[in-house]
Amino acid sequence: MDAGSSSAHEAVGPPSFGEARGRRQKARAAGLDPDYWYAVAYDKAVAPGRSVEVRFWDRSIALYRGRDGVLRALENRCAHRQLALTLGEVTGCHLTCTYHGWTYDGDGRVVHYAHDLFGRPRPEVRIRSYPVTSRYGLIWIFPGDPRLAGQRGVPHLPELDGGSAWTRMDLSYDWSAHHSVVLENFNDLAHEYLHRKYQAFWDARLADHASSGDTVRTRYHVSIGNKPVVGWILRHVQLKAEVIEMTYDYPYQLTEVGDRIRFRAFFLPTSPTTTRVFIVLSCQLTSFHCGPVRFGVPRPLARALTGVSRSVLLDRVFSQDGAAVTWEQSGYEAHHDAPSLELNPSMALFQDLIIRKWADTLSRPPVRTPRNGRAPTPETDSGR
Repeated sequence: MDAGSSSAHEAVGPPSFGEARGRRQKARAAGLDPDYWYAVAYDKAVAPGRSVEVRFWDRSIALYRGRDGVLRALENRCAHRQLALTLGEVTGCHLTCTYHGWTYDGDGRVVHYAHDLFGRPRPEVRIRSYPVTSRYGLIWIFPGDPRLAGQRGVPHLPELDGGSAWTRMDLSYDWSAHHSVVLENFNDLAHEYLHRKYQAFWDARLADHASSGDTVRTRYHVSIGNKPVVGWILRHVQLKAEVIEMTYDYPYQLTEVGDRIRFRAFFLPTSPTTTRVFIVLSCQLTSFHCGPVRFGVPRPLARALTGVSRSVLLDRVFSQDGAAVTWEQSGYEAHHDAPSLELNPSMALFQDLIIRKWADTLSRPPVRTPRNGRAPTPETDSGR
């Protein structure tokens, strides 16, 4: 084989979902079902009068908050010359394209043209809009069939409800990896060696793994809190954690460390090779023990203690995870035909679920972009 042929062969990227062979290739090509609510931004990040671009699987969405404080979401393009609407401005409760001044309402209809119509009748133009809501300090978009948005609610976080809500910490990261790579990182505690410097956890042993419907559950026996600062905090608030239980209730991740620490991860597949992760960490800190003395933990102290754990441990550990999944993504793209040598038996359960849900998604007719004020209706599109 000559050098030119070798280079041409090496330039071939990973296969598409339809072309993929084997479980790993299928999982790495699968998207996430759009018929769920996905966290896309923090509520405080979108002030009245501001628009931002968010992405779902390479789909650009214009998210904006009108002067009335209501959130709205439209496909991020002007129907005229296809400019991104986020280049324009929020005018009242509408979004106006910066080029010719076409103004869209929250349903995606053009309600004003800022130029002469050249004697033509006023055109009836509409782009796609998306259901959007705010809950738990996050903005959620439903990128799939809007008729299903009311049937599938935003995930419930009971530990954040009511006057006895747990102490909360928010973290978010943008990682250059497919969402399945990120999901496996969250659920495969066999990578404890990566965190050997910080020893977030060690001696992880898979105790159980099972799947049922659209849910995968795993349980590990672990040791936690070996480092001085974190170990000191855990001892004095009497947080014992010898078991980590993880539940992936597609497409939402819950990790429970003992009975008073919960990590919830919401994965946003911004493209086939990039994922944004929103993490909500909640702790139930009720008392602080110093020798024989025990006293209640006021909320400011609880927040301070979780803040310390973030600075000395969590951000550093998740930084290592972000680097690892980026390296894995690059390695897969370069060696996607290499044999998959996976030893952890639970990983197959996650991959099978992702593959099945994406195959189901592709089997459904896509939602057609509404035109002329008609409601969205499904139609067959073999190019999906």
